[in-house]
Amino acid sequence: MKWFEQAQAAERRRDWDAAIALVSAHAECYSTDHSRHDSHLWHMDLLARAERLPELTERALTDVHARRRLDRALRERGMETALRDRAKDGDQGALYVFVRLLCETGRTREARRAVQDLGPDDECAHRIVDSLSAAVE
Repeated sequence: MKWFEQAQAAERRRDWDAAIALVSAHAECYSTDHSRHDSHLWHMDLLARAERLPELTERALTDVHARRRLDRALRERGMETALRDRAKDGDQGALYVFVRLLCETGRTREARRAVQDLGPDDECAHRIVDSLSAAVE
């Protein structure tokens, strides 16, 4: 059985340690080899699904894919405070995810306040609030 099939089987069994070990050995961020890059994205997803948020957070310091997957994982888990904190520390992606979450849960006013507090000059954040509040109204 090739490593790919072994990793898929481990993932299906939720044997995260095995799946992560197999996939990470073949992962490379921004590789010119698309299968290595795909494995990198898979690796970030496995870390999130394995609840290895501290490891994903560490990787997020230098890896945009880890940062995006971490922000999404925080949203999936309803960890609004962590998203807000990441946005406050300068993670624009976290700001966008946080603002979308607020708008999509009917808290447009809170989303506007978050943009004013965390990214007052961020045009994209303002557009997100404007477009999602218009969709809700």
